Amino acid sequence: MEKFRSDGVDIAYQVEGEGAPIVLVHGFASTHAANWINPGWVAQLRDMGRQVVMFDLRGHGESGLLYDPEAYRLTQLAQDLKNLIAHLGLQRPDVMGYSLGAMIALRLGVDAPDVPGSIVAAGIGDTLYRPPEHIAPVVEALLTDEPDSITDMAAKAFRIFADQNKQDRRALATCFQRAREPFTPDVLAQIKCRVLVVAGEKDVLAGDPYALASSIPLGEAALIPRRDHMRAVGDKVFFEIVRNYYA
Repeated sequence: MEKFRSDGVDIAYQVEGEGAPIVLVHGFASTHAANWINPGWVAQLRDMGRQVVMFDLRGHGESGLLYDPEAYRLTQLAQDLKNLIAHLGLQRPDVMGYSLGAMIALRLGVDAPDVPGSIVAAGIGDTLYRPPEHIAPVVEALLTDEPDSITDMAAKAFRIFADQNKQDRRALATCFQRAREPFTPDVLAQIKCRVLVVAGEKDVLAGDPYALASSIPLGEAALIPRRDHMRAVGDKVFFEIVRNYYA
């Protein structure tokens, strides 16, 4: 991966293919590879004639590791995305994010409404209107030296995922304390570009994508049948939803 400096932090990124660019933003405890390459998204998007831009969020993968919660404010994560787009000289690229990555994409749409050409915000829904939950259990699960002692199933899933991706768990725990912030309908109403909100039918972490999309002027929504938060990413229906959106 190549790297550039975003507000003093090394951000690792990768560009594949040619065509109209789409920037992919992975979820919490994931990486560009785990979220987008392994499930087949890069192959799908390149088959659509798209140039694919991926990066590791600060605190994740090959990007800079930080241990101050304030370094992971959602506005800062969105600024990293904006800085990458500027670094590559992209003009109004499409942006697709999953879970935390979707929150970052929406934050970019609010803070810099003329930067994204469109947004696919997946793995989120109307739970975004509520204050974040499960912060303490997830932080504890990431930091414990005895993973078998974790009883909260959602927290345990994040711990397993972090270990599978060989992440720095202390950096992730720091990130989780700050990165998740609620949105309001008035804030989402500031987004100018078209937005597609997508979530799995059984994704209780995300909630209702239609209720979230209704606050966005050019918002649409779609459901991935029978999928929860962890299993929606590589679903063939998700591929078809995005393919049709950009047809």
